[in-house]
Amino acid sequence: MSSRRPVRIASFSGSMGDRFSAFHNAVHGQPVDVLIGDSMTEFVESMVAARFLDDPEEHRRFFSPLFAAQLLPELTALADKKLKVVTNAGVHNPRGLAEKIRQAVQAGGVDLRIACVTGDDLFEEVDRLVAEGQLVNTDTGESLDSSERRVLAADAYLGAWGVKAALDAGADIVITGRVADASLISGVAAWWHGWERDELDKIAGAVAAGHIIECGPQATGGNFSGFTTVPDNTVLGFPIAEVADNGDCVITKRANEGGTVTVDTVTAQLLYEIQGPRYLNPDVTWHIDAVTVTQEGPDRVRVTGAKGSAPVETTRVGIHLHTGYRGSMWYFPTGLQIDEKVEVLRQQAEIAARENQVEALRLLVCGRAVDDPADQWQATVPVKVTVAGTTEAQVKDFLTQLNSFWLGSFPGFYIEVTEIFPGVHARVDYWPGLLRQDSLRHQAHLPDGRVVDIPPPSAAQPYTGQPASTLAPPADLAFFGPTVRRPLGDVVHARAGDKAGNANLGVWVNQDDAYPWLLSFLTTDRLTELIAGPTPFTAERYELPKLRGLCFVLQGYLAPSSSSGLLLDQLGKSLGEFLRARHVDVPTSLLPPQP
Repeated sequence: MSSRRPVRIASFSGSMGDRFSAFHNAVHGQPVDVLIGDSMTEFVESMVAARFLDDPEEHRRFFSPLFAAQLLPELTALADKKLKVVTNAGVHNPRGLAEKIRQAVQAGGVDLRIACVTGDDLFEEVDRLVAEGQLVNTDTGESLDSSERRVLAADAYLGAWGVKAALDAGADIVITGRVADASLISGVAAWWHGWERDELDKIAGAVAAGHIIECGPQATGGNFSGFTTVPDNTVLGFPIAEVADNGDCVITKRANEGGTVTVDTVTAQLLYEIQGPRYLNPDVTWHIDAVTVTQEGPDRVRVTGAKGSAPVETTRVGIHLHTGYRGSMWYFPTGLQIDEKVEVLRQQAEIAARENQVEALRLLVCGRAVDDPADQWQATVPVKVTVAGTTEAQVKDFLTQLNSFWLGSFPGFYIEVTEIFPGVHARVDYWPGLLRQDSLRHQAHLPDGRVVDIPPPSAAQPYTGQPASTLAPPADLAFFGPTVRRPLGDVVHARAGDKAGNANLGVWVNQDDAYPWLLSFLTTDRLTELIAGPTPFTAERYELPKLRGLCFVLQGYLAPSSSSGLLLDQLGKSLGEFLRARHVDVPTSLLPPQP
């Protein structure tokens, strides 16, 4: 067992484009040991692929310019404070970013050692892997057909041991490409405490810490349904994880920054974008349902009891496919007879869609006008028309034709002047595949120039699915006493997000006596009824009693994927808030006393 104190790991980024000043604040704030930053969300990767659609060579050379701009002015401070930095900002070119940093270090005479981790980039291997029967879709079980759609990128989710090897060799800055979201943190903890690969409970604890802080300020009050209770909730601080040798951790933040760390803000992140009680990381299967979360003090939440079992034989591969083009326009029917005006627009859009043979069309009415409006904007209803086609010309011609109805459409027809010449964008689908871990060439490129191979896990097991519920059948709702019609959000928190074409919805309560009611009330049938929309989906429910939570996986809700779907909320982020706004029969015993 390590005799070292817990390692203090500070997040400075939850996605490429996160707050630029966060890196500087982490370097110069309260003492920490390691800074970690996540740049590679699946959606960002798809947007990067779309940006470089016509320049694939430049795409292969891409790394995060934002991270480079954050890092380079702080090199001397990092060396003086003996801070480590671990980030996946290398995107498709970790060696290129590492070399850029190395040159800056040498030019500045700074004593910092640079390493990188590779093996995630499978772009050149796709056809071979498909021929071997690999790259099977995680949701549908179908094999990838790369002959029908152009592959723009293919990145495997690596584990933590390349990061650990780089740190073991004395690296101060470690650049990776795609690694599993929590592996930046678990790699740091494994290095600090000297863990072995079979210490699965400890690794699971570090994965829990990583899952909580890898989205940055989402652990300190961001995207939190209780946001009105968060102090200084406009500019939130970034979280810090203190990971102990036994795998337990404390989540906290810098004292002089906004936001808060509570059981609820941590629970929100624990339930975020998971697929059930078993969290599949390349190095461990983390049993989320074993975790306990307790408030230790102001802005200090302790996460204990993490349990880990053997990892599965496969890891995820994010494949980004060019599936065509898309475009959209906003229209603003105003005043009386809104439904009739929208119907005119719908018929005109359908004419343009037929004549241009587009692939998909979606018209979305956002909100309602008020009666007797006090100003024009209260009488206005935004309507978004989105179209997808196989060619750029199809989409452009559709939008041009739809706008040509300007003088012959409903009364008051107008668009934003910036959209008179609408843009057409590449449509990139995120396709989640599976690959055997022993097919990867995971390598750490060490500061002294050596390259070491990282072997796959030796005790990996086949994936057998999420565990079935072991809880008692739901109680009759009458058992919970008299009810009143109220928004569900009066008693329930929620957080939602995306995983490929599926939405994830985490729901929890912060009272022990409310959880039996939640279990009985929010069945998959009732959830489907409450959030039914334009896209058919299948709901799966998993119970997490120690978190007083439920995890719903909504299969197909964001189909075909979050990056290529035509929903207004492509990432499903507001789904939880929609659910909380629905009025249901709430037991009066669960509501706070009225003043």
